[in-house]
Amino acid sequence: MVRLAAAGRSETVPSVVRYTETPPARVVSLNLCADQLLLALADRGQIASLSPLSRDEDYSFLAGLVDDLPVNGGTGEEILVGEADLVLSGRYGTRVKRELLERHGVELMVLDPWRDIAGGREQLRAVAARLGHPERGAALAAEIEAALARTRGIARRPATALILYRRGYVPGERSLVGELLGHMGLQPMQARLGLTQGGLVRLEQLVMDPPDFVVMDEADARAIDNGTAFLVHPALARVLPPERRLFLSDRLTICGGPSTPAAIEALAAEVRAKVNGER
Repeated sequence: MVRLAAAGRSETVPSVVRYTETPPARVVSLNLCADQLLLALADRGQIASLSPLSRDEDYSFLAGLVDDLPVNGGTGEEILVGEADLVLSGRYGTRVKRELLERHGVELMVLDPWRDIAGGREQLRAVAARLGHPERGAALAAEIEAALARTRGIARRPATALILYRRGYVPGERSLVGELLGHMGLQPMQARLGLTQGGLVRLEQLVMDPPDFVVMDEADARAIDNGTAFLVHPALARVLPPERRLFLSDRLTICGGPSTPAAIEALAAEVRAKVNGER
């Protein structure tokens, strides 16, 4: 497997197997994030099939564009029978399928999750170029840059922020949402909690030493299972009431790419309303 990311460059640039310069005619996606890039950057006629999650409106930002496009079952054998000439795959959870496709000479682009804007921008450009539409990657990158320009340093006061998921999971300091928080003028909280690489935060820690704000999906603000019960615990609700919770839908942040401009604007709206107190 050829690794495109040279030393010092972002890991988000796709790895490519058996690269050819001819734009592919039958492209298959094996995961949700690849679906989003394919829907945004490819001609509709180039899309041979998408992953099953592509139609799920709870997770897929571009679910409304899928319509009658085929959905695959995710097996390597199915993709071989369908004669795909390019497969977009995630880095994780697809190793066996990738190895099967590689053995049969199928071209792969392996996409890493977005950890930062710079790496994401490179990924957009690489995928768009491989699909034969470099101008579409450049246009989406420009949308992201414009959203960033509108939201740089918008927080009007110093404040700490912690990204908080189900069961109390906190991502490491290097994440796309973490970069956006810093871009808008908020300070990360992970180091103070001893979680620079991410991990589970104890309820007692948050109650005794809460951040000024947490970032979470509003859908998790209701106790529907053990994972969300952590987020609505009465002790946590007292120190982090709704006005100190910056709601950002997971649908906008699971994947970097077409949803990123909307994620930037949604987070900025919460910062303006709750950090700045704007109406």
